[in-house]
Amino acid sequence: MPDDLYQRYQAAHRAYQTHAASCGDCTRNTPACPAGHRLFESFARLQDAYLNRLRNKS
Repeated sequence: MPDDLYQRYQAAHRAYQTHAASCGDCTRNTPACPAGHRLFESFARLQDAYLNRLRNKS
């Protein structure tokens, strides 16, 4: 079973992708509205934390 950090990272990714699909300003990889920036930043921070933890395990 995936750990909590991984699940939060993936949920943040899904949240941004869902937002970008319905936002006229944001694209799949580029936030362009305040809500999109907030969601994308959350995803990016969680992704960085998860990847850093994986690197530090080795």
